Amino acid sequence: MSQNPIAETIASLMPRAKTELTELVAFQSVADWAQFPKSESEAAANWVAEALRVEGFQDVALLDTPDGTQSVYGYLPGPEGAPTVLLYAHYDVQPPLDEAAWISPAFELTERDGRWYGRGAADCKGGFIMHLLALRALKANGGVPVGVKVIVEGSEEQGTGGLQQYAEANPELLAADTIVIGDAGNFRTGLPTVTATLRGMTLLKVKIDTLGGNLHSGMFGGVAPDALAALIQTLASLRAADGSTTVDGLGSDAVWEGLQYPEADFRADAKVLDGVELIGEGTIADRLWARPAVTVLGIDCPPVIGATPSVHASAGALISLRVPPGVDTTGAIKLLEAHLVAHTPWSARLEIEVVGQGQPFQADTNSPAYASMAAAMRVAYPGQEMQISGMGGSIPLCNTLTSLYPEAEMLLIGLSEPEAQIHAVNESVSPDELERLSVAEALFLVNYAESKRG
Repeated sequence: MSQNPIAETIASLMPRAKTELTELVAFQSVADWAQFPKSESEAAANWVAEALRVEGFQDVALLDTPDGTQSVYGYLPGPEGAPTVLLYAHYDVQPPLDEAAWISPAFELTERDGRWYGRGAADCKGGFIMHLLALRALKANGGVPVGVKVIVEGSEEQGTGGLQQYAEANPELLAADTIVIGDAGNFRTGLPTVTATLRGMTLLKVKIDTLGGNLHSGMFGGVAPDALAALIQTLASLRAADGSTTVDGLGSDAVWEGLQYPEADFRADAKVLDGVELIGEGTIADRLWARPAVTVLGIDCPPVIGATPSVHASAGALISLRVPPGVDTTGAIKLLEAHLVAHTPWSARLEIEVVGQGQPFQADTNSPAYASMAAAMRVAYPGQEMQISGMGGSIPLCNTLTSLYPEAEMLLIGLSEPEAQIHAVNESVSPDELERLSVAEALFLVNYAESKRG
């Protein structure tokens, strides 16, 4: 990286950043109290709040949101007449999944092969550290040239919408001229990227009942309707033979016109086993960023170990549906519910519960903020031009903020490049990416302030 005062300052701060990320990763802040203690999330929220206070933020507050979690807010005033920028991250994380599959403990930041491993290192505790590094570098080099609001969410991964509801009830709180969402990532390590689209999402719990209780499969199998078999058949209806998502009435032929994703790169990033085919049709970018995708996240049924020869009376599943920009999530939910009803066999009893949802998002890439970020990334990543990509994941808050502040510009950056393996075992962050993106964010704030003065 070509050196300038901001880059030199951030380089000198990286040991401190590692120490802080180690402390933050240690909190088991999964916003699901059935899996992890609420006290772990509360402790993480307090850590974030104290970090903001140390940096001189005013009005630091733990916001009790309607879903029972806490988001952390703080405000750092800028020079007279300067614009205000909102910086977003989240401190809650996905559960570690199979902890035995982690090479090092999930909640213990561990350096290995030039990367820092730990749950939330990239998604998105590292995003908060990125914001801190950028602001510290600016304070050490003449001051922060804009007003800064920081909001750090406590339940983004659960999709329960607490911060969205809080923001809607308090619309002035997060008002800003530009919003930087630190929860996306570069398309490839070392390739500076701003994410312009996000798929929306919904989570549905489904339960199928067929009998008053389990029955002996020898005495009743072949005639008694098996709830587990009914569930399997219903779920199978959500995919065509090639694996494409098939929800009756939901279009699945849109095309992505921007940055493309080579198939060989995708196979390597996704660790697809040799000889196993990819699912769906169209380009990789079409399937990831422009079309709906259904995933069965879990099934309630007996495990193989301990299973008995029974016809099952009840079975359930958790289903995720991602929807691309241009598709209304509420309408997609209705189509998915109708599809499940239509494809449940044998007149089995079906219960459906919507447990989370968010609308898709599309940014205006022609805004002045994008020009400021492109110039910043050109310095932070010498020889590279900023790329604009989509992202298959969802950040429901983006649409809430767009609705509340339609004039605000929004950029999505972050640390979740393919090697980070977010939501999987052995999640990690590249400290080089953390350093470069912190430089880019700091320079962006300088560029943006100058563009507003001009």
